[in-house]
Amino acid sequence: MSKPFVFEKPMGMRDTLPVLYQVKQQVRTVMEQEIREWGYQFIQTPTLEYYDTVGEASAILDQQLFKLLDSEGKTLVLRPDMTAPIARVVSSSMKDVSYPIRLAYDSAVFRSQQREGGRPAEFEQVGVELIGDGTSSADAEVIALMVSTLSKTGLQEFKVAVGHIGFLNELFVEVLGNEDRAEELLRFLYEKNYVGYASHVKSLPLSSIDKKRLLDLLHLRGGEEVLKSAEDLTAVGGRKAISDLRELLNILALYGVQDKVVLDFTLFSHMSYYTGIVFEGYTNELGFPLCSGGRYDQLLGEFGRSAQAIGFGIRLDYLLEALSAKEPSAPRSCIIFSAENRKEAIAKSRELREQGRSVVVQDISGVGNVDEYSGRFQEVIYVIGKSGKGEAR
Repeated sequence: MSKPFVFEKPMGMRDTLPVLYQVKQQVRTVMEQEIREWGYQFIQTPTLEYYDTVGEASAILDQQLFKLLDSEGKTLVLRPDMTAPIARVVSSSMKDVSYPIRLAYDSAVFRSQQREGGRPAEFEQVGVELIGDGTSSADAEVIALMVSTLSKTGLQEFKVAVGHIGFLNELFVEVLGNEDRAEELLRFLYEKNYVGYASHVKSLPLSSIDKKRLLDLLHLRGGEEVLKSAEDLTAVGGRKAISDLRELLNILALYGVQDKVVLDFTLFSHMSYYTGIVFEGYTNELGFPLCSGGRYDQLLGEFGRSAQAIGFGIRLDYLLEALSAKEPSAPRSCIIFSAENRKEAIAKSRELREQGRSVVVQDISGVGNVDEYSGRFQEVIYVIGKSGKGEAR
């Protein structure tokens, strides 16, 4: 096997160059500050976890996990999400902390990608988990916090689609008889392949009434008015989900974020541990969700400490793309000095940094092309020659 070319990176891995790194840092700081102001505490978990615990509990497909063996032959994984690791921590190191618990994170996660996918295999998520509270108040708080966090970054034109896994499951069981028959329909919804969904429904051996119920599901998107239409589709099972969504909308109105929220009863997530409310954030700049979340009331039980929980994760790379991240406008200065004026140059840089300026101090003898190098900065101060006086340009 030939060695990789010297400039190649592993598939799905990306470099973050200085300009983007600085923008990312600024956006991350804004997001973390907002999350802290809502009372959430940040946590950090290991990059490596055991496959038998976090790996299997994660909702990420097995073929997307990065696996390796430790010195004892145990299978490890690079963490594929943050929800399962936090569930592990809450059930172990924090087992004596009473519910509810509000935790947050800013971490890289790793998911192996197929060669034709073109997606990053390592990306950063900022998110929260509200653990031990099963109320609609908790649902609304997490969604409102996600909206507020996105708004604080400067993102303006975005919407949060909200659905309910329980409604879909109940409707499909009512019509199809069991959950196994619903899997293919759910796959169409997850892929947002509504044409394929409609075609498959029409091919099913169902009555015209039941086919119409399944097809009418595709039209259940909008505001509070679609709740009545949803009630007409389900006999009994889905009514609890509809009641949850109605209460959720009422609470979100108290937060003043109802204009950012749209109901979407077709919303289905690939995260298999979701049990109730699910949501995704969209913006016109992207053709895919930049953030998502949902309620998972059974995951904690797999770690021995049952609790209802809900959380969200924001993809930082997608958010920067939606913000059309550009080079920061903060001025950068450079002091170019000759050896005999080193002292004056360093003193000048200290003075400017105390003013909050970003300053590079560069010995002129270390620069190959002064004109090219100085062109990288908004301000260049020359401290050269016997006089030692700074000359700006």
